[in-house]
Amino acid sequence: MDKPTTEICTHTLTSMNYRDQDLVEDLLGKRTFSEVMFMQIMAREPRAVDMRILDAVLITLMEHGLTPSAIATRMIYMSAPENLQGAVSAGLLAVGSQFVGTMENNAQLLDQIIAADDQAAKAREIVLGIKAAKTHLPGFGHHLHKPDDPRTIKLLALADAEPELPGTYVKALRLLSQTIDEIYGKHITINATGATAALLGEIGVPSTIMRGFAVISRAAGLVSHIAEEQKSPAGRYIWDKIDHDIPYVKTPLK
Repeated sequence: MDKPTTEICTHTLTSMNYRDQDLVEDLLGKRTFSEVMFMQIMAREPRAVDMRILDAVLITLMEHGLTPSAIATRMIYMSAPENLQGAVSAGLLAVGSQFVGTMENNAQLLDQIIAADDQAAKAREIVLGIKAAKTHLPGFGHHLHKPDDPRTIKLLALADAEPELPGTYVKALRLLSQTIDEIYGKHITINATGATAALLGEIGVPSTIMRGFAVISRAAGLVSHIAEEQKSPAGRYIWDKIDHDIPYVKTPLK
């Protein structure tokens, strides 16, 4: 095998480079965290539109209250308060195909639609397949936000207002949404992860790393849950609530 290389970072006794930028001279005090993060992940200079879209996505995904990820973080922090990073990592394990990280699954569907010669037919094929399999519609539906997710409305409006964006992914998402409503015979909201999939696609983020941005964003939210847990602990209450509300049922062994 050829010897592997890296383009991400190098250092000497007196300097450090992030890609082709000198950390001290080019970045510190001159660039934002979001700009450098985008540059490191995407291997290109961010445009102003990239930063507007990326920040909107990161802010959207940061928080949604006492979700499974936040509960996991609070419970682990209660058990091991000396291990803040362990509590955050426990919460991040919940960023997956059902919560927070579903933009990856949605983007894979959008990629199929965009690549198709007949996009409407491909959207119909996808939705009929999901319905027949009785599986989850990634990026659609929300038990708290009905009939529409307010975050989605705002995110898509932000994308529509950006003339530099091609609009390809947003168009595919709307086509998929329309097809879902027709086939299911009811309106199913595009949730925030569906919208973020389209927005990240618009700025060139591959579906295979989209979930990474959810991880970055939600990590900040989980640190805020730990900060609140330090001042107003909820972990013990959650534990006691579950212990009280889920009864023990004695059953004979088989």
